[in-house]
Amino acid sequence: MDLIKQASSLILSPQCVDEYFVNFNFFDVPCFKSTLSKCLGLGIILGSILVKLPQIMKIMKNKSGEGISLISVMLDLSAITIYSSYSFLKGFPFSAWGDSAFLGVQTAIIGFLVFWFSNQKSKSILFMTVYCVVSYILMSGLTPINTLWTMQGFNIPILLTGKLAQAYTNYKNGHTGQLSAVTVIMLFAGSVARIFTSIQETGDSMVIITYLASSSANAVILMQLMYYWNVDITKTKKQKSKKKKQ
Repeated sequence: MDLIKQASSLILSPQCVDEYFVNFNFFDVPCFKSTLSKCLGLGIILGSILVKLPQIMKIMKNKSGEGISLISVMLDLSAITIYSSYSFLKGFPFSAWGDSAFLGVQTAIIGFLVFWFSNQKSKSILFMTVYCVVSYILMSGLTPINTLWTMQGFNIPILLTGKLAQAYTNYKNGHTGQLSAVTVIMLFAGSVARIFTSIQETGDSMVIITYLASSSANAVILMQLMYYWNVDITKTKKQKSKKKKQ
């Protein structure tokens, strides 16, 4: 029983451990919500380790970042990094924000690859160097928590602008280019689940509103992905080339 309690403490609060294993009250609603939130949070973190890997693999396979908006990548990376830094310094549970740390690394790699395959290798190296330095400044405690709180407030317009920039790029191109369907779907599902976990584990209204905005923006990209699903990219390019010549 002691071993079960110790293992359960990974997803259960001390109060819920007592409710379940001392009082045998398995129908406690607050504990159910708390446990569900922890499980969802850990599931999202595990998923986030691989969520953008299909996108990275697709870029590397095709040696192209066509259709991926650099503005969207930069803004998305900014929002993720600010949120990670804010949550870390606020002392929120890792299950409430850990996925953003993995997403930040993967998004930075995507930005690096888009530059790299656009024959801008020096910019790709500079970009990664600057990102590492900025991340250290934000997460090391050098940046006051009040400043990070203010920056977190700007995350909503940053997220919306970034996602809408990608949506505009998709609309302008008439296809979704090298966007990965798996990545887009997982990002949408993760952001929706994060609304619940943020309510349960942080109670921070700024964080909750941020994920509401993120879910709405991800839904737009997902709908575009479905709309342009059967579009022939090569054919679309030829049609646009003909129009330009005319």
